[in-house]
Amino acid sequence: MNVLIILGHPRTDSLCGALAEAYAQGAREAGTEVRQLYLAQLDFDLHVHTISPSQQLLEDDVRKAQEMILWAEHLVFVYPTWWGTMPALLKGFLDRVLIPGFAFKAVEGGTGFQGLLNGRSAQLITTMDTPPLVHRFVYRQPGRNAMERATLGFCGLRPLRSMVCGSVKNSNLQLRQKWLKQAHCLGRRLQLGRLTLGDKIRQKTAAWIKAMRIQFYLMTWVAYTIGASAAYHEDGIFLNSLFWLGYTCLFLLEVATVLINEVVDFQSDRNNRFYSTFTGGSRVLVERLLSQGEVRVGITVALVGFLAASVILSSVTPAATSTVLSVLGAVIILALGYTAPPLKFCYRGLGELDVAVTHSIGVILCGYVFLGGALNDSLPWILSLPLLLAIMPSITLSGIPDMEADKAVAKRTLAVRLGQRMALMLAFIFTLVSAVTALLWQALNLANGAFAGIAYVVIPHGILLAWSLHKRIESGKPPGRIDGLMIASLSYVLWFGLIPLFRLVE
Repeated sequence: MNVLIILGHPRTDSLCGALAEAYAQGAREAGTEVRQLYLAQLDFDLHVHTISPSQQLLEDDVRKAQEMILWAEHLVFVYPTWWGTMPALLKGFLDRVLIPGFAFKAVEGGTGFQGLLNGRSAQLITTMDTPPLVHRFVYRQPGRNAMERATLGFCGLRPLRSMVCGSVKNSNLQLRQKWLKQAHCLGRRLQLGRLTLGDKIRQKTAAWIKAMRIQFYLMTWVAYTIGASAAYHEDGIFLNSLFWLGYTCLFLLEVATVLINEVVDFQSDRNNRFYSTFTGGSRVLVERLLSQGEVRVGITVALVGFLAASVILSSVTPAATSTVLSVLGAVIILALGYTAPPLKFCYRGLGELDVAVTHSIGVILCGYVFLGGALNDSLPWILSLPLLLAIMPSITLSGIPDMEADKAVAKRTLAVRLGQRMALMLAFIFTLVSAVTALLWQALNLANGAFAGIAYVVIPHGILLAWSLHKRIESGKPPGRIDGLMIASLSYVLWFGLIPLFRLVE
């Protein structure tokens, strides 16, 4: 392992200097190759005089520092905390060294920036006169947050650990020796690798959560609960184990579906320049947070769990087994068929309708039937239509940022088939039609009054969304990120679920 220790104290003969030496000694004993960089001995201008730091002439010492950072797999920053943050020497060093094109670059997707120092980890060792608990809970650790999140984390370094030595002014020789021993032990610990077992577990857990795209599961739960509440006429539906068993089936099916999407859409996701929280997949395969093999195992586990839960459900639900299996069969075909071959609905121009049907009538019917409702009852179908129509704007809009990448892999979404302008117009039409349908349901008091009062939220939100869509159509902007429209359209869908849900469970 290559370890670079950066001393950010203006005096090398300081406690920070001793801590850096102690860590270096421990790291060498661990069998790593260690290089040390004392910023006080470098010759460079601390100030950025040009518009961008990348435009300023790089001194030889700055270039050498960049080479050493690229060489390193593990970076250790040792510095004092002054006025809650790092010294001017270290701040100036970071300003001059971590420049665009070296440490990060601007991109059109994600947060708008991408770290270029990925694959490296970091250790912070800082001294301070402020008691560490005061610094943490009163001052909120401004220096540590700046280093861990806004600087090193921004450039792609993970994980980042921190050791705080304080209060120095109130310390004695025994306490300072303890800190030096602790720094030495941190260096020695590198013989076990840069990542602890806890680090590996946390990284994998975060990757799986990201892959599952949990942010989209709320609407499935709401729609399922609407159907279940419509069929279950007693109090305490959330205490009913049958309710949660049925949702477990849908949850596992949704997990399998999104993971299949990751595998099938890998080429499109890799070429997507406008990915965001709402579009372009989770990117766990593109960013190599998970392997293809791991995702395929996840798909298998989710499907096996789904089948096991379905068998149990069919044996305990009051509905006929044939009815439950028919509904589950239809839902699994629609859900997995969205991207899974041979159906691949989203590659045939049917993906948007598939999602709308699955997340409205499909999920509502599941809740309704699982809790004892009859398949031929009109109630779940009436409840589903406004929701189906309200889903269409957001799912149609989601194809616009992905148009370029989807077209390259022959994925025929509505945005690819119709073009951006027609896709926006279609979203506009569905926004109006869904609002009118919900208002009509309210006026006719359909679905047991489930849509009573929906006009108060759907009318203003629908007007806002329609106006935003009209504005985008008239702008003539080329396809790209439409995060504002996505937020507006996705939140618009919620009213068609939350209002009926509150009416049915009250």
